[in-house]
Amino acid sequence: MISILKRNRIKETVSFMLGILLLGFLIQLAGSLKGDRLVFPGVPEILKAFFVLLGKPETYRLILTSMKHLIQALLIASLIGILVGIPEGYSDLVRSLFKPFMIFLRSIPMIVMVVIIMVLTKYTRVPVIATTLFLIPLISEAVCEGYRNMDRNLIDVYRLNGSMSLYVLTHVHLPLMAGYLKQAYISAVGMGLKLVVSTEYLVQTKNSLGKAVYSSSYFNEYEEIYAYALIMIFLVLIVSGVPALMTKVFRRRA
Repeated sequence: MISILKRNRIKETVSFMLGILLLGFLIQLAGSLKGDRLVFPGVPEILKAFFVLLGKPETYRLILTSMKHLIQALLIASLIGILVGIPEGYSDLVRSLFKPFMIFLRSIPMIVMVVIIMVLTKYTRVPVIATTLFLIPLISEAVCEGYRNMDRNLIDVYRLNGSMSLYVLTHVHLPLMAGYLKQAYISAVGMGLKLVVSTEYLVQTKNSLGKAVYSSSYFNEYEEIYAYALIMIFLVLIVSGVPALMTKVFRRRA
């Protein structure tokens, strides 16, 4: 069994590396077809810029700022998503009540939402607030579906021993929803980082990846833009491993 899991992981790793090579080939091909090495620099130039950025202390300050925004947005969206998702799963009436609001958050263009938030609050708060609002429907829907698909026999047994409480939520409901939450968070991490960097770009947040991308585009340093994209890809891969770890913890509590 262990050997099978190891082989599967090796295959996934090899496939991922081939995917990176394919991405590099497509960028190289686009540069050849377009005939514009400024916008589509070669893979060696991108890799050189990537390693140069990794060698600068400033890069890690930019990463820290953007990751702080992402973590804050995920925590707030998780709290609101759980508080909304459980009542939605419990009651069709509550789900219908919140449905227009969730549709609004999922369908409104990001630029419109960001502009509204920029008018209502300080620019420094925009990345966290905008990202939080876009992630709430994703997490609440996962919580709702997880609650609706829990084993009702287990829920009835715990109801005999007491009513809903924080202990029951963390030791019963969340562990039983772990699979749904894991998939939601994997999607939320990638989407959240894109939203954070995009809003940082729009509001010119100091010492952030979004501001760095804006500066690189302003000075036509496109190899740095692709290098920052590589950094964000690796950040998503690293942070995406957290949901799997949380799932294991919750299942041990169940």
